[in-house]
Amino acid sequence: MESVRDGNPWLPDLCRLPRLAMLFAVAELVVLVVALAPGGEVWTPGQFASASAFALWLALSIAVLLCASRARLSRLPLALGALAAIACALLVALLGAALVYQLDAALGYDLVPGEVRLGEFAGASAAIAALITAVVLRYLYVLEGWQAQVRASAQAQADALQARIRPHFLFNSLNTIVGLVRRDPLLAERALLDLSDLFRAALGAGETGSNLREEVELAERYLAIESLRLGPRLQVEWRRDEPLPWDLPLPRLLLQPLVENAVLHGIARLPEGGRVEISLACVDDTLRIGVANPVPPRVAATDHHGGARHAQRSIGDRLAHAFGPRARLTVDAGAGYYRCELRVPT
Repeated sequence: MESVRDGNPWLPDLCRLPRLAMLFAVAELVVLVVALAPGGEVWTPGQFASASAFALWLALSIAVLLCASRARLSRLPLALGALAAIACALLVALLGAALVYQLDAALGYDLVPGEVRLGEFAGASAAIAALITAVVLRYLYVLEGWQAQVRASAQAQADALQARIRPHFLFNSLNTIVGLVRRDPLLAERALLDLSDLFRAALGAGETGSNLREEVELAERYLAIESLRLGPRLQVEWRRDEPLPWDLPLPRLLLQPLVENAVLHGIARLPEGGRVEISLACVDDTLRIGVANPVPPRVAATDHHGGARHAQRSIGDRLAHAFGPRARLTVDAGAGYYRCELRVPT
């Protein structure tokens, strides 16, 4: 059985503060359940506090041990390593409970009921600690597997964007630039630079991040190239409601695919052309990016949805990976217009 996953140790990392806090919360929950269990004596505040301190101390000791031995345990096969990790927790709890029992007896605090023997106290504590450790490690292992799948899906979507953007308009753009070389060399040079920047961003879509400023600049470069091909048929209106979080981190190629869909499935299919409207605004700590374009009625109902679905699914997946459920992509089609809106928490 594999002992690594994606080149990393398979054993969950308990050195992270959120995971340590989760382990503490589970340990405290067990103490609360034991205290409220029917049939037992009513705990005093002092007993509850001492039991909580004991449980948290055991949780911290187990977390430190598993954190220090994570690399070594991950070299073992998965089943054997998991048993070894649980055995480490069992041993720490067994020794810790025995030590606490002896100290309580020697100091006369009577925190441990007198009728409870050393073996019973240490054995029960070790069993509960081992069970909690097994459940937490299993949960974190499954969670990391799910997160790895999400990352792989986001990477695959970014790779698909790379393959999609390169052949989509490359030849048309090059043909347009070739026609400009003799007539307007400076404009041809600027178009080549825009095309170079656009494809550089596409090649790094799954490897590096971006921000709002860079995404807007890429969309502007794409529109500049398409305006050479479509001429006056393509009109662009930018609505920037300042102040805007220009340095807000975003996945790369978030805005340009939506603008590309607006041009290809909207403006290019209208003989008279039309206007692409791009709006940026912050409302209630949420960045809203809207892209709207006119489309023929039958295209708005059929072709536009089919042609744009891949890019929208990719953007939605990458938004979910980067921001979770707080970010979303919405689509509104009707009355000869098609509008997409991104909502990203700031």
